[in-house]
Amino acid sequence: MPTCLITATNRGIGFHLARLALAHGWTVRGSVRSPEAAHKAEKDHGAGFKPLIFDVRDKEAVSEAARQVEEPVDLLINNADIIGPKRQMPLDMDFDGFADTLAINTMAPLSVSQAFMPHLKKSGSGKIITISSQMSWMGYRKPDTLAYRASKAAVNKVMQGLATALEPDGIPVALIDPGWVKTDMGGDGADHEPHDVAEGVLRIADRLQIADTGKFFKWSGEERPF
Repeated sequence: MPTCLITATNRGIGFHLARLALAHGWTVRGSVRSPEAAHKAEKDHGAGFKPLIFDVRDKEAVSEAARQVEEPVDLLINNADIIGPKRQMPLDMDFDGFADTLAINTMAPLSVSQAFMPHLKKSGSGKIITISSQMSWMGYRKPDTLAYRASKAAVNKVMQGLATALEPDGIPVALIDPGWVKTDMGGDGADHEPHDVAEGVLRIADRLQIADTGKFFKWSGEERPF
């Protein structure tokens, strides 16, 4: 039975990714940030779901979680992210909030990928997917939500580099734009249902090959520009 590791599985896209992976017969290792959240996630997801308790910003906690996992990891989905601080305009920036946004959205996906690299290599067919955003596109000149936009543009470059580094090992790395999703972050007026987006992410993961490494896909499957 293959194993999927998903960060932030207690709500939003992560919740639906876990639910669908379980329905497809996977074992799911899902990250949550507290014992209470772990208990709730186990109750919500049922058999096959195994919570891991860590904050993605805490590299030691991430490493400790990796030490708790004995089985290979066939698919890692870096899903955890935040929208960032209230003030994130070029002329009015909450710099502490900006740094926290970068820590979660940009650095944590690399930290988690490094911590679970032995498990991905042990799989023999490991894959890494990181959830990015359409707001990372360098063709946009919009100044709003700048910390978020910058963090997603940066994680695209980080994952491109990781893709190149892992190409000799045959581990493909891809980024996915989920679009505007009806989650706590996206709001009720968003375009897409999280269940539909989660299905699209898993379809891309299923077909992902080393020839696709370093690419950026829309959740519906087409490749999109950086």
